[in-house]
Amino acid sequence: MMIHGMGSASTAWRQITPELAKRFRVIHIDLPGHGFSPLDPSQEMDPHSLGERILAELNTLQVDKFHLVGNSLGGWVVLDIAAEHPDRVLSVVGVAPAGLWLSPANRRLPLGAYARTLARVTHPAAPFFMQYEWARKLGFAAVSPKWRELEAQTILDAVKAMGTSPGYYPAWDALLSLRFDKDISSKIPVTIIFGDTDNTLPAKTSQEKSLAPAHAQWIRLEQAGHAPMWDHANEIVEIIVETAAKTMR
Repeated sequence: MMIHGMGSASTAWRQITPELAKRFRVIHIDLPGHGFSPLDPSQEMDPHSLGERILAELNTLQVDKFHLVGNSLGGWVVLDIAAEHPDRVLSVVGVAPAGLWLSPANRRLPLGAYARTLARVTHPAAPFFMQYEWARKLGFAAVSPKWRELEAQTILDAVKAMGTSPGYYPAWDALLSLRFDKDISSKIPVTIIFGDTDNTLPAKTSQEKSLAPAHAQWIRLEQAGHAPMWDHANEIVEIIVETAAKTMR
């Protein structure tokens, strides 16, 4: 099960899905108000509530046990699911997971609001503008140190997802004053990955190891931003496979 971040969609995993599908049954879910999932005004958007909704959807698919991979908000959600449902979770990979901060935010941050506004305004014309280096730099230099090398489809998917996500601000507001502070069974293999140039969740404020499971493996990828699966697709696949294999040991 793969869960994307706030203002993103299941398309964020496009680069690594084909390789993972050779080994696993890969399930993507668009969070409420993201991708193809409509925003239900009655849906609570905090990580725990999102996790419970995902569990309900997995139940309809008759999926009992599963590996979890999540990016950003999705990373927080998978950590919460593992903490709340240890009997069902086989392994966890948090790719730049949110929630690992000692001082929770109490307001929306300018960088995130800027990204949402820019995408909302420009996404209809993204296929035209993203042909130009200045436009790609404007939209993605803060997200990926390899923004010049990103595939065109990855860029277009990301702009569309951010520009058409009515769940973006509801999810953001639901995170305010919260952090991840639950225990995860040591029987569940956990790997946490951060890029060395993550400007969204920087190491100084948002990568607090004491909030993560003590047994978690931490990996810091060089030349990677907030979406390491774009910057180092092959390495992320290897890490997911290796973490999942620990379940069998």
